[in-house]
Amino acid sequence: MSATGARTFPKITQQGLDALRERIGHKIENTAEPWCYEATRDNIRHYAHGIGDDNPLWCDPDYAARTRHGGILALPSFLFATNRIVSGYVGGLPGVHAMWSGSDWTWHKPVRRNDEIRTEAHLKDLVEHETRFAGRAVQQIYHVDFYNQEGDKVAEADSWCFRTERDHAREQGTKYSDVRARTPRRYSPEEIQEACKLYRDEAVRGAEPRYWEDVNEGDALPVMFKGPMTVTGFIAYAQGWGGLYIRANKLAWKLIDAHPGVGITNRFGIPDVPERVHWEEDFAHEVGAPGAYDYGPERASWLTHHLTNWMGDDGFLRQAQCKIRRHNPEGDMLFIKGRVTGKYVENGRHLVRIEQEARNQHDELSVVGSGVVELPSRK
Repeated sequence: MSATGARTFPKITQQGLDALRERIGHKIENTAEPWCYEATRDNIRHYAHGIGDDNPLWCDPDYAARTRHGGILALPSFLFATNRIVSGYVGGLPGVHAMWSGSDWTWHKPVRRNDEIRTEAHLKDLVEHETRFAGRAVQQIYHVDFYNQEGDKVAEADSWCFRTERDHAREQGTKYSDVRARTPRRYSPEEIQEACKLYRDEAVRGAEPRYWEDVNEGDALPVMFKGPMTVTGFIAYAQGWGGLYIRANKLAWKLIDAHPGVGITNRFGIPDVPERVHWEEDFAHEVGAPGAYDYGPERASWLTHHLTNWMGDDGFLRQAQCKIRRHNPEGDMLFIKGRVTGKYVENGRHLVRIEQEARNQHDELSVVGSGVVELPSRK
């Protein structure tokens, strides 16, 4: 315990960093079991519904059978469910908090219904930073390759977490001082109805092709709404994605027994996982966050949802990047905007580059992203 009575957590040490750096470039063996080994109809649908995506190409077998794909595809972000490392399951620095903060994806082939996914991962780099949130922080970057049952590489990704000192974030971090000073927001029914008009009007391009020739630099994508943020919504995502440490009874004990740093006692004195920052407001405050908040891979998936709605069934998402700028605590609303910033032909592919950003109800920047979409050509 600290002098103030708050519990204290492990620090980032040079010894811990040196030990972690020795792992760079080495293939990670015996990785944590993924939530999904296969892209089954149900696994795909559960992930899609976890981010609020009801695109029939992922969710309706009869509809998907009538497309050129001949059946259900997995939405691009589904691959988060097939590897826990790309989703934030970090090694080293036991007891030091990890916040998933971004990803850079490239997709090579679609993932089809019942494809089996195998992954290979390694620690790519460690980068030290000085942050407003927690002072000294370490950006821990992993690379993961994804293969189907034929041995074809379907995608690859870099993803990163920031390792932060919980005590510093709670006691000295300045990033959320203004948020803590605010009176908790309570929306009127009229405000909720106004925001949810975006849900009513959300368009899925679907079977109508969006041709490359019809897209112009400067075109704006429709605004996508996510929220209002609730713990129920965060849990809905975890149901499809699997979470990092969510276990019950004997399996929870086995996890914490093997990795004691994962077990942080709750108000009953019971060791529980740090992932509960997403549903326990008090514990989120202990790590310096403004409240229980959304998952990082969830937010990356919202950005790709924005792109796949726009591109239609005949488009293919080639690349997507996500960089998180602040937490989305319970009660926040999020408005995702995008704009075409370029179009070009490369290796016979007709490509469009899109820049994205999302802001909350206070116009605070929450996340920035980008995507490269391959579209059909009239030629």
